[in-house]
Amino acid sequence: MASVTESIAALSFPTTSRFRTSFSRPAMMISQPAVSSYSRRGLPEFKGLKIQSYSPISFASTNSRYPRVSKHSGRVVCEAQETAIDIPAVTDETWQSLVLNADGPVLVEFWAPWCGPCRMIDPVIGELAQQYAGKLKCFKLNTDDSPSIASQYGIRSIPTLMIFLNGEKKDAVIGAVPKTTLSASIERFL
Repeated sequence: MASVTESIAALSFPTTSRFRTSFSRPAMMISQPAVSSYSRRGLPEFKGLKIQSYSPISFASTNSRYPRVSKHSGRVVCEAQETAIDIPAVTDETWQSLVLNADGPVLVEFWAPWCGPCRMIDPVIGELAQQYAGKLKCFKLNTDDSPSIASQYGIRSIPTLMIFLNGEKKDAVIGAVPKTTLSASIERFL
């Protein structure tokens, strides 16, 4: 330790009277961090995800109004209650046998994988398939994979849900609508 202090003292730094300090040791220089391409563009640099964990005592004292928050202390507390049912797909080859020749009503969802509202309504279709099991058959038709059927039924907007009965189109619902709206449409044909 003494050799480090002696070597620092041996260094001579030019000082002017304007910047003279009362310290006996020389001022240390701090190097600036390298400027990344993100900061040059004015964007914040991504350094990874950070999870803050609060101790139950300190967090509960600041938020005494919400006592349940202190029990979890940074852990993941959300778990899925049920898993969604995978709705079977229908294609050009299976359209005739699964939809048009089916006994009873059939609900077909016209969708595409890139469609956000289609992904939003997918769990609702799964719930309806469970609710009307044995009374209603549910299928999904990817409009990118089967464009001929989509154009045959005039699908211009997705998600579109169609109800078929005895091979005939009976009703159509366009867009991501609430479950109650779909249930009301289905109930008319059961």
